[in-house]
Amino acid sequence: MHSRISARALDVALGGWRTREPAYEALADGIRLLCLDNRIAARTLLPAERVLAETLGVSRTTVASAYASLRASGHIDSVRGSGSVTTAQPVRGEGTVFAAPGSVDLQQASPSAWPGLAGVIAETAADAATLVSRTGYDTLGSRRLRAAIADRYTARGLPTTVEQVLVTAGAQSAIHLVAEVLLARGDRVLIETPTYPHAAEALREAGARLVAVPVTTDGGWDVDRLREAARRTRPAMAYLMPTFQNPTGRSMDEAEQNAVRAVAASGCAIVVDETTAELHFGDGMPLALADAEVVRLGSLGKTVWGGLRVGWVRAQPEIIRRLHAGRPARDLGTPEFEQAVATRLLARMPEILPQRGELLSAGHDTLIGALRRALPEWHVPHVAGGVSLWVGLPAPLSAPVVLGARAAGVYLSPGPRFAVGGGHENRLRIPFTAPPPALERAVAVLADVWSQVNAGIAPSGPPPVDALV
Repeated sequence: MHSRISARALDVALGGWRTREPAYEALADGIRLLCLDNRIAARTLLPAERVLAETLGVSRTTVASAYASLRASGHIDSVRGSGSVTTAQPVRGEGTVFAAPGSVDLQQASPSAWPGLAGVIAETAADAATLVSRTGYDTLGSRRLRAAIADRYTARGLPTTVEQVLVTAGAQSAIHLVAEVLLARGDRVLIETPTYPHAAEALREAGARLVAVPVTTDGGWDVDRLREAARRTRPAMAYLMPTFQNPTGRSMDEAEQNAVRAVAASGCAIVVDETTAELHFGDGMPLALADAEVVRLGSLGKTVWGGLRVGWVRAQPEIIRRLHAGRPARDLGTPEFEQAVATRLLARMPEILPQRGELLSAGHDTLIGALRRALPEWHVPHVAGGVSLWVGLPAPLSAPVVLGARAAGVYLSPGPRFAVGGGHENRLRIPFTAPPPALERAVAVLADVWSQVNAGIAPSGPPPVDALV
């Protein structure tokens, strides 16, 4: 007996699939990606051609041609009288360095690609002659893309010009560049704990001395500690994620933002990482830190696809000029093709973001429900956006739980990986970006491992080696 997906459910999962011509190939691409990501499980019966055509508002010929393309690429099998059924595809974990085949990789908190991306890439490739006429060495970034980024900030209520934007090869590249150019060795930097580990590594590589400020999902930022640390250490910079912080999912309230403004007034440069800031799916959009002087880092890695290595810095023109002057020592610019794709995608963000919200909301609800049923003694917070839950354990057993889960094919990172200066042994970051069936399987493994760890049974397997995003 095959499982089924309704035409309505498939329409929702596809999101903005109409991104190129012919339409049947755009539709096939969307379904193909859902199969490859296992968002449509193997041996799932697809809707009948006529029913899907009516739901999508296309001709039956378009759907029939899309199914024919999927048969040709091996993504579905069709039997006369029985319908079209998806075939088995590689699981999510196989694309990563450290995850074994058949595993559930929850080290990487990044959702699968937006379904319309393949069509946008094909559309961009059709204009290849225009792209290759350029030199390809541009350490500031495509003017068209910078203008599109500036327009989005302006639409959010933060007037921005092209001269205030520099394009990078992803947000991580932006963090490294900002740290190397704006910091001197020995400078102190305020940083949240827990935080994104690769940001802390980039700051340390630049010679910074990190000063940790605690943040929790339930309590938010420790404002007293923030003020005291700023007064005592006179930091040159603060690196913060004020909206859907990674890994806690917490967003700053007005009092917390005012505390940050007070730190900035003392001469501390505020660097805000906004890579997860638009991944909202709960009630009420969080209050944004809208100050014009803030250095802002963004990317399309979380909102569109992790493989699209396009990020940016939004700052005052004098800072952009410094970053531009210092960049050639690190790299010679962002690839032209990716920038052209990104320019087209930014125009479609009003369509992309709701689809991403639906995807993440489904994962969030699945993960919370599964954890609360299987592990009621764990502290499972609720968040309104972002990519992960910062889950509390009843005892400081994060590392043995991760080791045991890894031996069973579920890859996570222990709480201390996100700490600045130690701690968080009783925490796990669990992303909700994987497909719901994978999340349910992961929770079942965690429940089994937790019972073994509590019983004093030592897990076996290699020590954790993380490939975090």
